[in-house]
Amino acid sequence: MARSQAHKSLPPALNGEMTMNRFQGFGFLFLVAPLSLNAGCQKAQGEPTLDEVRSIAEKYRDVNVAKAEGYTTDNKCVTAEMLGQPAALGTMGLHYVRRDMLGLPPKPSPPGSGRVRGTGTHSDFRQPAMLVYEPQADGSMQLVAVENLVFAAAWHQANKQAPTFHGRTWPLLSDDPATKVDEAHGWEPHYEQHLWVFRDNPNGAYSPFNPAVTCQYNKQPGPAPHAM
Repeated sequence: MARSQAHKSLPPALNGEMTMNRFQGFGFLFLVAPLSLNAGCQKAQGEPTLDEVRSIAEKYRDVNVAKAEGYTTDNKCVTAEMLGQPAALGTMGLHYVRRDMLGLPPKPSPPGSGRVRGTGTHSDFRQPAMLVYEPQADGSMQLVAVENLVFAAAWHQANKQAPTFHGRTWPLLSDDPATKVDEAHGWEPHYEQHLWVFRDNPNGAYSPFNPAVTCQYNKQPGPAPHAM
């Protein structure tokens, strides 16, 4: 299978300094470091446990608190099916993001501007850069997960190894033009890690999709108003 130019330009740490297993799953191209059987089971020094992440993020159950702290959303609720994957894999949900933590400009670029790129390297789950919600039938939002995302180019300017959480290497998302699915969903190569700390996930607490979450009640954004 042909590899994209993005793959060729990835830092040496992704190709030579670690033995990596390359595989496709959930509609993404993953590069995952081999793990011992008990990797991630014990608390890594300086990293919060899942229970601590849940406790710290508890306040964001109220989406208005998230909005007040600068989290914004494009109102798109992402499902596995939207990314060309079996619907049974589930849903990512609706994301509220701190653009400053992701190293993005204050406002999204106009359509057709190319892949989303940023300088963000924030990886501390004590203050997640992204909050994931499930829209409810009554129009409210229920917090289901937190997430962090760092851009590969920016990350490897200061780090040789990929980001990890309790010994688990974050999935690397990089588009492969040989496939019909955009594995990086319109973004430059980046690492992203979900923590399903507010909703049990049959796929696992670190998986991108959750079959216990739905987008059926999401209200899509309306069309842009005509220019006057």
